[in-house]
Amino acid sequence: MSAVRILHVDDEPDIREIVAMSLGLNADFEVRACSNGADAVAAAAEWSPSLILLDVMMPGMDGPTTLTHLRNDPRTADIPVLFMTARAQARELQQFIAMGAQGVISKPFDPMTLAFTVRSHLQAIRLESLRAVFVRRAKSDAAMLASCRSSLGQAAGAAAASRIREIAHGLAGAAGLFGFNQISSDAAALEEAVVAKLGGEGSAQDLTLALDGLMSRLDGEWDAPRAKRTQSAQG
Repeated sequence: MSAVRILHVDDEPDIREIVAMSLGLNADFEVRACSNGADAVAAAAEWSPSLILLDVMMPGMDGPTTLTHLRNDPRTADIPVLFMTARAQARELQQFIAMGAQGVISKPFDPMTLAFTVRSHLQAIRLESLRAVFVRRAKSDAAMLASCRSSLGQAAGAAAASRIREIAHGLAGAAGLFGFNQISSDAAALEEAVVAKLGGEGSAQDLTLALDGLMSRLDGEWDAPRAKRTQSAQG
């Protein structure tokens, strides 16, 4: 298993030393440090870290400016960034998220628990990535459901119904894992309607109503504000 690369950026040498020591408690972490934003931008492009811990207040290029440079470079645009700052009020957190940061680690931090905190953030970032993959898949499924709906009254209606059942089954099982509980419920209802129709116990109208309900749900708002999800992940 490859090490999790973490780039730490802070102009204070004592903080860099403490972070290196703290993260060294986790054998999976490989840590590099930079003392300023310019060096961090260059190191991120060359080293491709899994995560960047970025101080907010630094002379010259501060944290937000450094993040802007990172996001403008295709080589570093997708690297998750966590700000480390004493300014961790809700308003500042929302501003940092709007800039493209994944979250904030408050200063002062506990050196003995920093590795655990970073690991928790990495897990939340991974979940966010998986969630984005699910959303793309579900939007594709919505288009397929619309196509199948138009075939229900035709000769290929049975095949279309079977395909609808497959899609509904997948959505029912996965949507709730990412917080889309109503989509999961609607998909389960659609799967039941398809099973009943194919078994001769349900009506075409019931199937259509359940299908339209799920399709309407899939056309709704997908993305909750990321700041809210980040706060939830932080507890």
